Amino acid sequence: MKKILIVLIAAILPITGFSQSLFDKYEDLDQVSAVVVNKSMFNLLSKIDVEVDDPEAKDFMDIAKSLNNLKVFITEDKSISADMKNSVDKYLKSAQLEELMRVKDKDANVKFYIQSGKDDDHVSELLMFVTGMKDVDVDGRKFETVLLSLTGDIDLNKIGSLTKKMNLPEELNEAGKQ
Repeated sequence: MKKILIVLIAAILPITGFSQSLFDKYEDLDQVSAVVVNKSMFNLLSKIDVEVDDPEAKDFMDIAKSLNNLKVFITEDKSISADMKNSVDKYLKSAQLEELMRVKDKDANVKFYIQSGKDDDHVSELLMFVTGMKDVDVDGRKFETVLLSLTGDIDLNKIGSLTKKMNLPEELNEAGKQ
């Protein structure tokens, strides 16, 4: 009985922390730009005194209170991009995420995935994966791949205010319209 319990715990533990450890490996790589915002920072942002008359600011404060993590990893390195794709594919197989939408054009391929939340207007995770970017130059770097993971109780109706206030990719606004 004890062996069965140990095997079950060993099998369940990686799944519960999978998104954390799987993508965190990119944070320390020199060829990857990373932005990681944790719940404590979102709590701090939500306490900033803002004008109540600004509905966009109010939406931002409401959504900031309900977020747990924001992770953005950006690279121009083709081998790291390939590894990110493998990590995302592996994560999608193990997590309960469903594809929300795909956008493909000559400049990039953008895929959005969500994990359902408490109702149709809420998700517990929003994952955006952008590959094949061309002509995107920031401070002399030409980016190839962007991986963005947002977790918490995310209200899709208010995602627009979050993208504006935190300078996130505008394509996230489309996720709230699906």
